[in-house]
Amino acid sequence: MQKIPNNKAWFLVLPVFLLVAFSALVPLMTVVNYSVQDIFGPGQAFFVGTEWFKEVLNDERLQDSLIRQFLFSGAVLLIQIPLGISVALMMPKSGVKASVCLILLAIPLLIPWNVVGTIWQIFARGDIGLFGYGINQLGIEYNYTGNPVDAWLTVLLMDVWHWTPLVALLCYSGLRAIPEAFYQAAEIDRASKWAVFRYIQLPRLKSVLIIAFLLRFMDSFMIYTEPFVLTGGGPGSSTTFLSQTLTTMAIGQFDLGRAAAFSLIYFLIVLLISWLFFTAITHADKEK
Repeated sequence: MQKIPNNKAWFLVLPVFLLVAFSALVPLMTVVNYSVQDIFGPGQAFFVGTEWFKEVLNDERLQDSLIRQFLFSGAVLLIQIPLGISVALMMPKSGVKASVCLILLAIPLLIPWNVVGTIWQIFARGDIGLFGYGINQLGIEYNYTGNPVDAWLTVLLMDVWHWTPLVALLCYSGLRAIPEAFYQAAEIDRASKWAVFRYIQLPRLKSVLIIAFLLRFMDSFMIYTEPFVLTGGGPGSSTTFLSQTLTTMAIGQFDLGRAAAFSLIYFLIVLLISWLFFTAITHADKEK
């Protein structure tokens, strides 16, 4: 006799599903509605179709912000993923030292984003900041408020300091989940440290690294508070990323139609790249 599946458990997740639908889908549909209208005021909106999308895609300012955003997110991933793995590998496996390292790593993650920007705003100043003053004393002319390259690198360094601990903690948890028998077998075979990392640790970290990659890409691609507090998007527009451009368009200029169209394109870019990376990794695992 075939057993009839009991679907009563779905009623337990129904409230959560409805809450997500209300808090996510309804605002998304509102943005979609705004993106096809020209809004002049309350009750004064006219349908314009895809006009805002065409203007946004042809806007050179937004194209420049997109390029800066891709460069920043790419640099973040290239630095933080290997650095996080290295930090996790150097951490003690257990004991008091491991607990102290975990606490120290978690400290930057507990600091609010606006406070991080304020800390680095003072820390990187050339007159009173320890970092800025030290760099200038080495004979290197450094001024993040006047040099676009210095400003961009300072924002990058600030993000590395703030979020590399997250990658390190994820990798550390993945390393601790590897059974000790793997290391014992490698020791019997007299495998080198590189061989242990290449054939034991790295394959076991793959799922953790996917999570770390996606989290860091999505967060870095939507960065706003830290560079806004630190540089205000300057000097010029060297640190004006997509989120700041969108905020200026929606709040500063109150151009809701173009801002809605831009935010949808922004959302689709993040979603598409995350999906492509996840699909590529999953497909590579199935072929092995």
